[in-house]
Amino acid sequence: MSKKYLLTFAATAAVLALTACGQSGTVGAQDQETASGTVSITHAQGTQDVPVNPKKVYTFDLGVLDTLDVLEVPVAGVPQANLPEALQEYASKDLTNIGTMKEPDFEAISAGAPDLIIISGRTAGSYAELSKIAPTIDLSVDAKSPIESFKTVSASLGKIFDKEAVVAEKIKAIDAKIADTKAKAPAAGTGLIVLTSGGELTAYGAGSRFGLIHDVLGVPTATDVKGEGSHGEAISHEFIAKANPGSLYVIDRDVATGESAGAAKAVLDNPLVKGTDAAKNDRITYLEPASWYLVGYGLNNVDAMVGAIAGSVAKA
Repeated sequence: MSKKYLLTFAATAAVLALTACGQSGTVGAQDQETASGTVSITHAQGTQDVPVNPKKVYTFDLGVLDTLDVLEVPVAGVPQANLPEALQEYASKDLTNIGTMKEPDFEAISAGAPDLIIISGRTAGSYAELSKIAPTIDLSVDAKSPIESFKTVSASLGKIFDKEAVVAEKIKAIDAKIADTKAKAPAAGTGLIVLTSGGELTAYGAGSRFGLIHDVLGVPTATDVKGEGSHGEAISHEFIAKANPGSLYVIDRDVATGESAGAAKAVLDNPLVKGTDAAKNDRITYLEPASWYLVGYGLNNVDAMVGAIAGSVAKA
């Protein structure tokens, strides 16, 4: 083939390529992101360009870990202390132990050279320092709009790991379960959420870290609770008796953190609690501690959380 022919062929190809671009219009922002191998993610502390399908992912958020497990996305580093049974495979020595959910091991993280670091509320204060090591995003879920926020976080993960269709399918199933539970919840009567820790009692109401029960699933509140967000209101057995909930939802923090087992039942073994409608009608539900206290908003875990309340409501 002559040199003249090659030059003519190349010129023709270039013209055809330019014509095709003109016909298809301007490349969209998402196409540009994909072409460059990054995607822009808006998170709790700003906006960050992160690599698409990053190879080495570290996450401090167990809800995110739960979602990545559903999406079959490999994770290279997690805080390995107090992992719940459902996520025990991530305690493997093949993974990097990146510290605790509150205290990152910056040395281990830096040495591991991750491509993406994911944090949330407990680690939010370390955002600036972690961002110096690798692209970091804060995927905290807003307790005041938990499901909407959870969906946004899930969609972001779907976008990063090219799993948007899987995320959409899971969310659709969760929405259906929420709608069914919410329709039945009012008829089941009022509810009170109580966390036990070291023999002490704390109540959580609407808008709190466990407010999903009231705000999303429609269980009416038995009484006003002053505490908000991650901090509940310190209460007594008298408080529970006065509220007289139709259902009592109990989270045993000592079990979640591995400090002791069965403490919640001992704390609530009290005549005042036994006199409530919840106790008399066998409607005290001991929620899975790690699921509610540690894991929170993951695709598998939210389905399980909603299922637990649906089971309670069905007893009415």
